Amino acid sequence: MTTTQAPSQLLRLLEMVEATPPLLTAVVHPVDELSLAGAVAGARRGLIAPVLIGPRKRILDAAQAAGLDIAAYRLIDVAHSHAAAARACEMAAAGQVAAIMKGALHSDELLEAAISGPFNLRMERRMSHVFVLDVPGYPRPLLISDAALNIAPDLMTKRDIVQNAIDCALAMDIETPRVAILAAVETVNPDMISTLHAAALCKMADRGQIVGGVLDGPLAFDNAISPESAATKGIVSEVAGRADILIVPDIESGNMLAKQLFYLSHAQSAGVVMGARVPIMLTSRSEPEASRLASCALAILVAQHKLSKFSR
Repeated sequence: MTTTQAPSQLLRLLEMVEATPPLLTAVVHPVDELSLAGAVAGARRGLIAPVLIGPRKRILDAAQAAGLDIAAYRLIDVAHSHAAAARACEMAAAGQVAAIMKGALHSDELLEAAISGPFNLRMERRMSHVFVLDVPGYPRPLLISDAALNIAPDLMTKRDIVQNAIDCALAMDIETPRVAILAAVETVNPDMISTLHAAALCKMADRGQIVGGVLDGPLAFDNAISPESAATKGIVSEVAGRADILIVPDIESGNMLAKQLFYLSHAQSAGVVMGARVPIMLTSRSEPEASRLASCALAILVAQHKLSKFSR
């Protein structure tokens, strides 16, 4: 099958899972052509084994409109999107599926079921979303968190966001990921809560409350990703100028940063919700096929990393 060519960092994700069995995945409410086609593309690539959950007639109508043969895939008939989200979470909580993929419903509806429904997927940490970006001109994958779930995270929520992002990077075989805690400035200012949070997070890492990566902050965006900017500011750091992970102050700044990179720098992305019992793919219907496939690959890596942690 011919698929859209992924950029180098996204292609690397796909190459990492070439020999991996498909991930049994609940696809929630795939009742339009785009969301159903994304799930089928992942299945044809051997990345996922989809379980389609939603109104049977609407799914079959979408398949017919898209010219897709879905006879080989399990289809669970439920009345509406809310019921589909609840059923997917029930199956994940019971170990009947290993991942969840968003179809044609709002992210909030799926996440509400995952966070507070009767079969919620909460674990010891807050859930958070991680974008993995291929940014033209940047020499490595760039992870951004949290730009999708936590609106105005407090310090302990940011601690979970940082640890989730580190775990995602480790799943991608990024050894000792470098984490930049972003703010508008690179010095601590008591009037700017983001700088106080950054300093506290770095000390938490020193004390073993965050593990697996190296942190620095506060750092402004320029001196987090540009060695020249970091040198000009006189910042001596293992992280400055070569960050693997950018931790944003809040959802608004994260959303703006990610979308600026998408639309002005032509970055492409994969994404996954971390901190749940299973990885959750919040794929947008506007995303190209390469991004959808890379998100499937990322979910496989995260699921494998979770299993390896529990088996130690």
